[in-house]
Amino acid sequence: MLTREQAELAYPDEVVTRAVTRLVRVPGLAKPVALITIDNGHDHTRPSTFGPQGLVSLNAALDAAFAAEPAAIAVTGKPFVFAVGADLSGVEQVASRASALDIAVTGHEVFRRFTDSAVPTFAFVNGAVMGGGLELALACHYRTLSENTAAIAFPEVFLGLFPGWGGTQLLPNLIGPDAAVTVILENALSQNRMLKPRQAADLGMTDVLLGSADFLERSLVWAVGVINGEISVQRKEIDRGAGWDAAMERARGIVQGRTKGASPGATKALELLELARGNDLDAGYAAETEALADVLMTDPLRAGLYSFNLVQKRAKRPAGAPDKSLARPVTKVGIVGAGLMASQMALLFVRQLKVPVVLTDIDQSRVDKGVSYVHDEIDKLGAKGRLTPDGVNRLQALVSGSLDKAAFADADFVIEAVFEELGVKQKVFAEVEAHVSAECVLATNTSSLSVTAMAAGLKHPERVVGFHFFNPVAVMPLLEIVRAEKTDDATLATAFATGKTLRKSCVLVKDAPAFVVNRLLTRFMGGVVAAIDAGTPFEVADRATEPLGLPMSPLVLLQLVGAPVALHVAETMHGAYPDRFGVSENMRKFVAAGKSAVWTWDSSGNQSVDPEVAALWEFGPVELTAEQVRAQVLEGLAEEIRIMLDEGVVAEAQDIDLCLILGGGWPFWLGGITPYLDREGISERVNGKPFLAPGVASVPVA
Repeated sequence: MLTREQAELAYPDEVVTRAVTRLVRVPGLAKPVALITIDNGHDHTRPSTFGPQGLVSLNAALDAAFAAEPAAIAVTGKPFVFAVGADLSGVEQVASRASALDIAVTGHEVFRRFTDSAVPTFAFVNGAVMGGGLELALACHYRTLSENTAAIAFPEVFLGLFPGWGGTQLLPNLIGPDAAVTVILENALSQNRMLKPRQAADLGMTDVLLGSADFLERSLVWAVGVINGEISVQRKEIDRGAGWDAAMERARGIVQGRTKGASPGATKALELLELARGNDLDAGYAAETEALADVLMTDPLRAGLYSFNLVQKRAKRPAGAPDKSLARPVTKVGIVGAGLMASQMALLFVRQLKVPVVLTDIDQSRVDKGVSYVHDEIDKLGAKGRLTPDGVNRLQALVSGSLDKAAFADADFVIEAVFEELGVKQKVFAEVEAHVSAECVLATNTSSLSVTAMAAGLKHPERVVGFHFFNPVAVMPLLEIVRAEKTDDATLATAFATGKTLRKSCVLVKDAPAFVVNRLLTRFMGGVVAAIDAGTPFEVADRATEPLGLPMSPLVLLQLVGAPVALHVAETMHGAYPDRFGVSENMRKFVAAGKSAVWTWDSSGNQSVDPEVAALWEFGPVELTAEQVRAQVLEGLAEEIRIMLDEGVVAEAQDIDLCLILGGGWPFWLGGITPYLDREGISERVNGKPFLAPGVASVPVA
């Protein structure tokens, strides 16, 4: 275990979490309860984490607690926060495996004191609890949980890590292996899904759920009942045979399906969950310790932390965004179009802005369908208990439809979501401009067309901005905000403020063809399709990118995006950059034939090429290997990113990484596209230099 002096040297910049013990006299107990409070000295906006010094402080607090010979030891957190895990900001400072091993050992030894204590130990989980904080709670004998806890999760696998201070051993032996697979693997690999307090209670992660107003007092009373034998805590019986086998089989499917085996953190979590079957903490903790020391020194973890910092920090302070004081209020929103994308946007606007939203379209049936979609989705939220009946009524009353764009007369923000053709969009904006004020923002959801060209014929082109959502609108966190040639700062500031209110991560991009995500996905997809056209079998080309661990293969992605959309963007990009973006004649025939997918699946899930697709495709004489296809695709991306940076499409390479993580499904553990290309030597080979400075998202020299 680290000493205080060693801990101070390990993370010199650590924001130290202090643990303080006080003795609390509780009616019904002859001895006091030793209550340890975890606090890093900041409010709830900066949750408590554990670095080496925090662990040493917690150990000292335990010394003080045991010395008092209490009736029980309880640990709780500052207001609204229990603890949210290890101090990830200091991981980059871990310079050797020996240092990593010290941190792993210290976490285990301190937390295990709660488990091995002869005195009953309680975790009073009063707020956000994740990662190492959740492991601390699991290490205690008993747990209470506040009903208003905002976040409960093991996010480690999402970052390329795994719960390494007891989580993989304690959780499956508390709630069962299948539920543990859900919490540790499935939720983490589903965009870091959080548990709600009731879900955690139903899984058995807490012994009792208590109200938040007097949570500490009620927790102490509950603890007295346990200590005096008046309350009996029942735990699940764990199936260590067939049930564990089934859970591990499901876990393997999740890891392979979501990561293709490319995330060492997910793979190691799976191994450790299997080891937990023996319920031997000595063996399990030893394995966790060794694995944690290894993973802390790997590229995927450093890459995952790079991704985490992008999403948690850079995304909240968008590069190039104007001063937010310039933003104008948005009190009414107009949406041109009432199709699925437009209806999804309407639902998002009304839920987050809570202002009137009006949809228009070319006929009443389309308008009615769009409004009905939004109303039905609001009803579903009410049925799930996410809205009160009054809330349902209020939101539905804010959504209406009209055939007349005069309904936008008092709108502050109008966005179009019509057919992806420049002439159509120009006409729409001209019609809208005739009805709205000169300050009303005119936004376009175009995925590839020139925003500057859309604004060219308007009286006030300065209030036109790109506002590109990704599908599905409610789920995808990225919003590309496009500054056209004449877009003014007030319009841009309003767009950023609106995007933030919509709870989207906004990135400023230049008005260049297809912006960021679609430009790179088109180059990516173009490389794969070109390899197939040349003569590479569909199977080989589609599996070529599997080692990256992307969420889906290129041809499955094509099916999701829609071949007509992909073809349209490819044609747009070919018109702008004919030397780098081709248009496949086979793809044109594919779309003309009305085909939506290359693959078909039988009832057993076996995949094969659609015979009709195979018949219409014309192959060349050059068959590439999977490695050659992957190299071709990645080298193309390296070239395109360098050109985009030279063109000033975004401020820095980090913004391209952020866009692909949030809008393109690029895995966290790869750390964005540019550090991956740097690590693999592709940036140097293609461009003569890396994208990022040395040491960024990479392992330090031991």
